Amino acid sequence: MNSLSLILEQAKKAATGLCQLDDDTIRQVLVSVAEQAVAKTDTLLEANQKDLDKMDKNDPKYDRLKLTASRIASIAQEMVHVAELPTPVGEILSERKLPNDLLLKKVSVPFGIIGIIYEARPNVSFDVFSLCMKSGNVCLLKGSTDALHSNTAIVQLIQNVLLTFHIDPNIVNLLPPEREATLELLNAVGKVDLIIPRGSQGLIEFVRNNARVPIIETGAGICHTYFDEYGDVKKGAAIINNAKTRRVSVCNALDCAIIHRSRLSDLPILTASLATSHVVIYADEPAYQALQGIYPDVLLQKATDTSFGTEFLDYKMAIKTVDSIDEAMQHIDRYSSKHSEAIVSENEEHIARFQKQVDAACVYANSSTAFTDGAQFGMGAEIGISTQKLHARGPMALHEMTTYKWLIIGNGQIRPA
Repeated sequence: MNSLSLILEQAKKAATGLCQLDDDTIRQVLVSVAEQAVAKTDTLLEANQKDLDKMDKNDPKYDRLKLTASRIASIAQEMVHVAELPTPVGEILSERKLPNDLLLKKVSVPFGIIGIIYEARPNVSFDVFSLCMKSGNVCLLKGSTDALHSNTAIVQLIQNVLLTFHIDPNIVNLLPPEREATLELLNAVGKVDLIIPRGSQGLIEFVRNNARVPIIETGAGICHTYFDEYGDVKKGAAIINNAKTRRVSVCNALDCAIIHRSRLSDLPILTASLATSHVVIYADEPAYQALQGIYPDVLLQKATDTSFGTEFLDYKMAIKTVDSIDEAMQHIDRYSSKHSEAIVSENEEHIARFQKQVDAACVYANSSTAFTDGAQFGMGAEIGISTQKLHARGPMALHEMTTYKWLIIGNGQIRPA
């Protein structure tokens, strides 16, 4: 039996024990892990630095990979928040009695064993564990080699806490870093109930094309903000700057600003703050003409076909000029990853049309796409942002980590022939 096969067998056994834990014990475990994360900050940062030392600081993934004392404190705070949330397990979603007196209950239950495949994001290890344990799921973590030292230290910390509570540590496990382990996980039919990829478009496509186990896609975000002909310049400038520069390495960051042709004269104002953050702009011809000589020459380039539909994860952004809201929506429909899209407009009819017609998990009006986040939505930590339509869409938080089953209670009823 190879190492992954053993891990899968251990996970199945651990799932049986996990479903027997009461919610108070789960809460105590999560709080204890959060406390230990803060207490062991130096150990986690030391492991993280080993990973950082192997990565170019100019790599967009560097910021995702980096842990700091404040980030660890924030992660711990989110874990405590998850710990205090009501458990979704056992929640009665619906209940009714049939004419034959059979009582039907639709009840929330864990998936069972969930595999998470993710890139260079050690915080995901904590987030996934907290959400999976709170929802009664065993989690198998398949991180990238970029974060191997960080993830190893995190999982070891978690498993040490579990042992102090006399809980099977195999309710969370880190899979081998080799690519072969990913392929074996994707084909673990009957051993893994669900796989969630979280990362680049390339990772998600690889998982989609190779998985035999059911998957929920999360992560890739090609996000647009349309500045309408009726847009407010002050709002637009703040929203575009925040969505682009707040944190460029996350999936809700802005990749393409779309502007109505009649508002090109406002483009220098809309992009002024971007220059202070050294954002490279790939502008189509009308936008380029509007910015030439005003936006720094070294940061202004002409857009090419590859400028659109790209998730930059960097201080880079495309600009597309359109003649109507319909053309804006057509551009979004062509290039969107169906993550987060926004309109800046004071026209209620345009806002209503945009929010109704744009096909994305989160559609904003006069607000930054940076808010697409489980914590910001008041849902606690998240696994990721689901960009598909089956089961879950948008932030995949605690309730989205469960499925349901039907309980039928009778008193000797039999079905007539």
